[in-house]
Amino acid sequence: TTANSEQTSGIEQINEAILQMDEATQHNAALVEQAAAAAASLQQQAGNLTDVVSVFKLDQSRSRAAVLRAG
Repeated sequence: TTANSEQTSGIEQINEAILQMDEATQHNAALVEQAAAAAASLQQQAGNLTDVVSVFKLDQSRSRAAVLRAG
């Protein structure tokens, strides 16, 4: 009887652990989906920004000097 009770308790603990892992997995999947959506949005915004600033023309020597100073 004692062994049976301990076995039942152990199974319940395992089931609870599995439920917690399932919840964590679902939460992580939702976070991954949100991160992917944010990355796609950032990529689109970067493309839009590239289009907007492409109308500006810079003197290549000044542009190179600015890059060297920044780096």
